[in-house]
Amino acid sequence: MTTQTQAQFFSSLKKYYTFYTGGFILFVIALAILEQMGLPNRWIGYIFLFATIALYAGIGIMSKTADVAEYYVAGRRVPAFFNGMATGADWMSAASFIGMAGTLYAAGYDGLAFVMGWTGGYCLVALFLAPYLRKFGQFTIPDFLGARYGGNLPRTIGVIAAVVCSFTYVIAQIYGVGLITSRFTGMEFAYGVFAGLAGILVCSFLGGMRAVTWTQVAQYIILIIAYMIPVVWLSVQQTGNPIPQIAYGQQLQKVGDLEKKLNADPKELEVRGIFKEKQNAAEAQIKELDTDAAAFYAAAQAKAEAKLAELKAAPTPDAKAIEGAEKALKEFPADAVALKTKLKKDADGAKARAAPVKAHAEPFAGKDEAESNKKRKNFLALVLCLMVGTAALPHILMRYYTTPNVRDARQSVFWSLFFIFLLYFTAPALAVLVKFDVYSHLVGSSFADLPKWVSAWAAVDKSLMSITDINKDGIVQLAEIVIGTDLVVLATPEIAGLPYVISGLVAAGGLAAALSTADGLLLTIANALSHDVYYKMIDPHAPTTRRLAVSKGLLLVVAIVAAYVTSLKPGDILFLVGAAFSLAASAFFPALVAGIFWKRANQLGAVLGMVAGLGVCAYYMYITYPFFGVLAPKWWDIEPIAAGIFGIPLGFAGVIIGSLISPAPSKEVQDLVDHVRYPNLEGDIQTQAA
Repeated sequence: MTTQTQAQFFSSLKKYYTFYTGGFILFVIALAILEQMGLPNRWIGYIFLFATIALYAGIGIMSKTADVAEYYVAGRRVPAFFNGMATGADWMSAASFIGMAGTLYAAGYDGLAFVMGWTGGYCLVALFLAPYLRKFGQFTIPDFLGARYGGNLPRTIGVIAAVVCSFTYVIAQIYGVGLITSRFTGMEFAYGVFAGLAGILVCSFLGGMRAVTWTQVAQYIILIIAYMIPVVWLSVQQTGNPIPQIAYGQQLQKVGDLEKKLNADPKELEVRGIFKEKQNAAEAQIKELDTDAAAFYAAAQAKAEAKLAELKAAPTPDAKAIEGAEKALKEFPADAVALKTKLKKDADGAKARAAPVKAHAEPFAGKDEAESNKKRKNFLALVLCLMVGTAALPHILMRYYTTPNVRDARQSVFWSLFFIFLLYFTAPALAVLVKFDVYSHLVGSSFADLPKWVSAWAAVDKSLMSITDINKDGIVQLAEIVIGTDLVVLATPEIAGLPYVISGLVAAGGLAAALSTADGLLLTIANALSHDVYYKMIDPHAPTTRRLAVSKGLLLVVAIVAAYVTSLKPGDILFLVGAAFSLAASAFFPALVAGIFWKRANQLGAVLGMVAGLGVCAYYMYITYPFFGVLAPKWWDIEPIAAGIFGIPLGFAGVIIGSLISPAPSKEVQDLVDHVRYPNLEGDIQTQAA
């Protein structure tokens, strides 16, 4: 593409997306008018859901392609500005849009690890990877590993790692889709997952990276508008200042005053005392279980059965109590290990609610120096894992294959950071403004006058929203409230008393964030399997039509499997995303960086590094994350989300040791390193291009 043609293309894109933004704003205004005229809330939810999915489908249909370069890398003609916006949407997953402000709400200062890690990671992308991978000029990350280290073994391990990381990440996105659709349309969670799946597939299935790129630009516009409106409204409502990033400082001080007041409230202390008793009871049961697991499990199951029988035999049976006892018996853990996991979860939950209110602005707050050190250690470990993981995620690195040249790849990293910054700079303000609203309005209110949003969200998932009168005084205490981290952003419009159309807009923004990332992830998985496994290893002479058919078939299979796994609710959004970063950091970063900057790195080193890094990281998550039911002691108290702290150094050690104990790579490979290392020299490697 010539410079003049590229300038015309850029000008056309600006015009199209300006009209699109104006049209979307008019659409929201029209829905607001219809709401005032009596349009039911559920219909607003359905209109937002299906209108946005139809919009993305339209872009997907218009971007339909059978060209290999267009399908895999959008024809390498995406301008830096729009590639930055698409990368921002690809990056701004359900974790960023839904989970990050919620984590800052719950964890306060400690939650800044996500902001620091995710933004800092783009510095690593710009310095160490993006321009060099663009100079390499192929389609996938396993492509680079196969060419740089030689043979199919590094490529195969790269494919496995890409699938593991991307699959873990995509589960979080589909979970976010199910959460949004079930709340705003009234669908069951499982049905919401598969309804959202249609929106994910319609773009990537038809036009690959070309369709995904232009859809992601549209999705970014929706998600940033949706994120900003409620927080600006809350800021004006609470402070009179429409710039929340500036205004929230004074609210943070008020939150600190409320925290001190709540910590001295006798009613709060009473509720915390009840939870302390629950914690002690659960911990005592765990000790009994450890003493004689079989006997304790049998006794606990018999007790649940006896309780149900007693309720049924009562002179005036309580239907609600019987239903609850039947549900408890049906969901009773399958074995002693599962029972211990449940008791541990109950003990940890009670312990958290028995603790004093944590100061939002205090770093690494703990009851003693040991607990503070533990939090500090996990904070730093998580920042490292998120930074390095950012620089190693295949679906993000693939975006820099789509620019016209190396210079645009560098510029698009800058634009990516800018568009991500807009949301990340706002998330801490949103967390503080919502916390002030909850502390000053919800806490201390009557159970008889709870706002409608509380019961609406409780109906979706009790772990997201639950308020129970623990001390039976009819007044809401903070310790009686459970607000899930995945709820805060989606409920903000209702908390602020905004019209329901804004709730629908936020849901559309969350859906855009989840769909945009899921599109990129599913495409990464399908492309790795179809291009690197099928085309590069099984059938190198396959025609274009068959290659694309294989990719689309794999895309469909992976999406359905991911939706099924998501329906099992394997973890909260933020953990799943963090786990993907740790896995990517451990598997890819050492091999990629060494492959670019160290000529001596060879196949054995890459294989050892990737296997050791990925294996140790995955193993640690398996033995410490509650979902798997193992619950082994943590190494140096590191949480499973930061398991990459063990995998990254092992990955580098594997690359170094393996490379030094085996012969140096060939001169051709070392020439490839020289070619990639000087990104200002124009021209891509075409000899291995598909």
